[in-house]
Amino acid sequence: MNAIEISNLKKNFEGFKLDISKFNVKKGYITGFIGPNGAGKTTTIKLIMNMLFKDEGTIKILGEEVDSDNINIKEKIGYVGETSGYLAESKLKHIKRMFCRFYKEWDENIYKKYIKKFLLDENKIYKELSSGEKRQFDLVIALSHHPKLIIMDEPTANLDPLVRNEFLEILQEHMENENVTVFYSTHITSDLDKAADYIALIFKGKIILYDEKDALIEKHSIVRGKRSLLTKETKTCLVSYKENLCGFEGLTNNKEEAYQVFGEEVIYDKVNLEDILMYYTRGGDNE
Repeated sequence: MNAIEISNLKKNFEGFKLDISKFNVKKGYITGFIGPNGAGKTTTIKLIMNMLFKDEGTIKILGEEVDSDNINIKEKIGYVGETSGYLAESKLKHIKRMFCRFYKEWDENIYKKYIKKFLLDENKIYKELSSGEKRQFDLVIALSHHPKLIIMDEPTANLDPLVRNEFLEILQEHMENENVTVFYSTHITSDLDKAADYIALIFKGKIILYDEKDALIEKHSIVRGKRSLLTKETKTCLVSYKENLCGFEGLTNNKEEAYQVFGEEVIYDKVNLEDILMYYTRGGDNE
């Protein structure tokens, strides 16, 4: 069973249209959701969370269609975003006391374990926490009620690398102990290089790539060579490319085909997710 199933989803705004024909998030894995600002990441998440009304289509979570009155589904979702919605003037212990009442599966032992792990002081007021401490506390709350699905919208934005690494380590540790699915939206692709199992790339409201992360990395390659090698025929094996005074650099999604075209006359370099995001969405001279 998939954790999230989206079919023929449409949402129209002035100047922007979200149109996802089919997208399934596999249960038990971390799926990274990447794309440039304005691509539709947050809109998709708000529709999944029932924070926006869709124009068309269906969204199912753990086999049940999303519905504003479906308390059962809401209890199975943990959420961590750039903003939490917590009362900024409240102490952490008071926020916990209020939120734990909404979850039948609330686990005080898990809560205390991660509060201790992050060295959080429950007597502190939420607004006085650092950005890193806020995201840590948000994650603690999200993990403490045994969610089956954790949805994250830019959870590590503006955090330093050490806090981001600790955040990801706790998330992966929790997944090893619980049957959890993570849907992780971010523009910080280095986080997903380390943690993701699957990657979905959204651009201009449409999902243009979806595959296992390792498979995506394996079949793509950066190609570098002389400008004279760029012809009408050779350009067809590149997703996009850039030219400069010294030569060209492009991305291929078929290394074997690129080798047949360019042979040993170019350099082939390994890609990361940032390369894939950049070349598919920003393009180059042929955009």
